[in-house]
Amino acid sequence: MTYLKYGVGLLFCCQLATAQTATDYANTILAADLEKHLRVLAADDMEGRETGKPGQRKAADYIAQQFAAEKLQPIVKSEEGKTGYLQPFKLYQKTWGDFYVKAAGKTYTYPKDFIVNGLFAVMEETPVETVFAGYGILTDQYNDYAKLNIQGKAVVILEGEPKKANGNYVISNSTKPSDWSNEESVRKKALIAKDKGAEQVFIISAESPEAYRRLVAQRTALMGRFNRMSLKPSMEKIGAVGTFLITQEMGADLLNTTPAKLQAAVAKINKTGKANSGALKGKINLKAERKDETLESSNVLGFLEGSDKKDEVVIVSAHYDHIGISADGQVNNGANDDGSGTVSVIEIAQAFAKAKAEGHGPRRSMLFLTVSGEEKGLLGSEYYTDMNPVLPLASTVCDLNIDMVGRVDDLHEGKSDNYIYVIGSDKLSSELHQISEDANRKYTMMELDYKYNDPNDPQRIYYRSDHYNFAKHKIPIIFYFNGLHADYHRPGDDVEKMNFKLAEKSARLVFYTAWEIVNRENKLVVDSNKP
Repeated sequence: MTYLKYGVGLLFCCQLATAQTATDYANTILAADLEKHLRVLAADDMEGRETGKPGQRKAADYIAQQFAAEKLQPIVKSEEGKTGYLQPFKLYQKTWGDFYVKAAGKTYTYPKDFIVNGLFAVMEETPVETVFAGYGILTDQYNDYAKLNIQGKAVVILEGEPKKANGNYVISNSTKPSDWSNEESVRKKALIAKDKGAEQVFIISAESPEAYRRLVAQRTALMGRFNRMSLKPSMEKIGAVGTFLITQEMGADLLNTTPAKLQAAVAKINKTGKANSGALKGKINLKAERKDETLESSNVLGFLEGSDKKDEVVIVSAHYDHIGISADGQVNNGANDDGSGTVSVIEIAQAFAKAKAEGHGPRRSMLFLTVSGEEKGLLGSEYYTDMNPVLPLASTVCDLNIDMVGRVDDLHEGKSDNYIYVIGSDKLSSELHQISEDANRKYTMMELDYKYNDPNDPQRIYYRSDHYNFAKHKIPIIFYFNGLHADYHRPGDDVEKMNFKLAEKSARLVFYTAWEIVNRENKLVVDSNKP
């Protein structure tokens, strides 16, 4: 009995010592250090770290310097047989080249002056006649095309539908608008015009000039789908007719008139309730060039070799790229997305490197992986997992992925800043989920919010960051995320709005979870297959 008590006591003391050791190194992850790194990565001179652009490459060099300073190993082999921290890869992009509309002595350019829907190409500058087609509506009650031939011409039409001075809409003959006022009506109007032979379709936005400029800024990131990148060359199906959303000022120039005369033509429609198509005409020159580009990008890898289980590897990841510069010249610094995750990886790497230097290194190896191309479709992580895994996927224990952990989202604003969304922890491994829960209960005591782990959640966050490229290979993952906020993919995502104490606590939770995984006796089981 005496021996048993001694053994239990020794085990308890060892557990306390291990826990204290973990805490000692977790406490080296500091808000001040996270901020120090982020002020470099989210500075204006990084130009928003857009994939394939100089700012992204500059950020990659900075991360590599941090890994080298912590004496992490470079393990990416070049064709010359040298090793480095950067894993380069090519991206193939379909993008707009010269894209402009010339009218009334002015040149309007994309995306600064107009938004376009759909893929089309006009490879050489081409003259096109324009004609005013009212609201572009075709119904039994009201028809803008009854006396108008638009074959081979560009139509300029109004968003919305005619409305009389008494407040009644012409088509419904009531104060309730018809379907011609909803968002789908823009597409419907464009299809009608194309079916009648329109060369191009220009729709004048009903928004005020200021609201229209905000709309352009908001949609710049979404319009990135027209600058699609891929890891392999691809073909795209394009037409010859585009749909443009423009300002009233641009519309007047397209019709060789003034805004006042255009407004008078619109007022006549609303007053009489009858079409006024063909009242205004003009001429433009248009070029919409589609071209192929090949860009250079890279992931950044820092390796920390384990001891007795060094052939197994735990990955801690984040993406370091962002969306670059907006059409209006504002820099999207991406402090939270995903500067916060990137600096967390740097600090967690520093903590484990310090532990190893002082004789407390991990049993399993660790790969600190910062990827690019996430903003273009998770391309950097896809390159690593599907095309060139530097370390075998079969030996990869799990991926702990960090993306946006330094801001309080709209759902928690004014309620709590001691939370983290945990996504995917139970999808592939029940043990990983339990380790995460235990680490939080023992050390950080955050609110672990599983809202986005619900397979029925419409945001489908589980599929939207780099961890998913590991999960699809049946490698257990955890995705750490603080949720969306008003500055998501906008110039307001700046360092000054960051909550560094929240980022510190989140990074420490990742550290503690990783500490348990790299030092436990058994490799994580893969025993779940949840959606």
